[in-house]
Amino acid sequence: MKNFCCILFLLLVAYSCNKEDQIENEISKIDVNLMVERFDHVISQSSPDDLGQLKKTFPFLFSKHIPDSVFIARMTDTLQIELLGEVNKKFSDFSTIENEITGLFQHLKYYDITFTEPRIITLTNNVSYRDKVIVTDTILVIPLDNYLGQGHRYYTNIPKYITQNMEPSQIVPNLTSDYAKRYTFQSQKKTLLDDMIYFGKQLYFKDKMIPFKSDEEKIGYTKWELEFAKSNEGEIWKNFIENEYLYSTDSSLPGRFIADAPFSKFYLQLDTESPGRLGQYIGWQIVRAYMKNNDIPFLDMMKKDAVEIFNKSNYKPPK
Repeated sequence: MKNFCCILFLLLVAYSCNKEDQIENEISKIDVNLMVERFDHVISQSSPDDLGQLKKTFPFLFSKHIPDSVFIARMTDTLQIELLGEVNKKFSDFSTIENEITGLFQHLKYYDITFTEPRIITLTNNVSYRDKVIVTDTILVIPLDNYLGQGHRYYTNIPKYITQNMEPSQIVPNLTSDYAKRYTFQSQKKTLLDDMIYFGKQLYFKDKMIPFKSDEEKIGYTKWELEFAKSNEGEIWKNFIENEYLYSTDSSLPGRFIADAPFSKFYLQLDTESPGRLGQYIGWQIVRAYMKNNDIPFLDMMKKDAVEIFNKSNYKPPK
């Protein structure tokens, strides 16, 4: 009987893997109309005399409330010219990222037949790293000066836990995060569990949309940070349960376990050894367990309430 159960389990795993491979094969054949417009290249090769044409081609980048003199001053500013030079040097070859965006769009079109490819614009934005990307229905803007590499001299005064994700490899995960927000619905976000599942849904969205990216790239962890989360998952969960955090509305909990931070705050000696956002990581594992144990289209899951997902997940962290 034991041998029969093992064989049945292996057959189910093989079937599941084969089905996933079949889906990915179908997705790879989807046509995508992709064209990246390098505004950073265009502006670096333009003079003030070209401003009128630039405003016609990229009207959404020029506010009507700002006089032309401001834009002209920026075009001739030595710091702006230097910034554009750094971006052009780092991103002289954009093909890898274009291929990843194509993969993202193929998955979006497969799971949502209403999705249409937006216009893609790359530019510089004075290293406004809190605006990692800008996504609308028709336009996708990528400020490339946010992705020059964590050791870049422009990032000297930015905290390390932020700069570690200012890498080219994070462009597509960040784009996917913005798309995930559009598909994520929850009736409330009052408890820690609500926040955990909310972000867990978005990380699972990345599982489906960018399966070609590693788990550490999806969540924005280093390999060491991801290993810490995996190795300590049981202890983290035990801490949440023992302190009755899941259904707590304590407003300090999101800042301790959900928000981007250098480390999570258990108020224990090991805090500084931990990565931030461990509540997001646990929420991700709960959503993964829910999808494994329930037969439901994943976009339908994105609309389910946190409590329902948790109750039906049968989540059990590894010991």
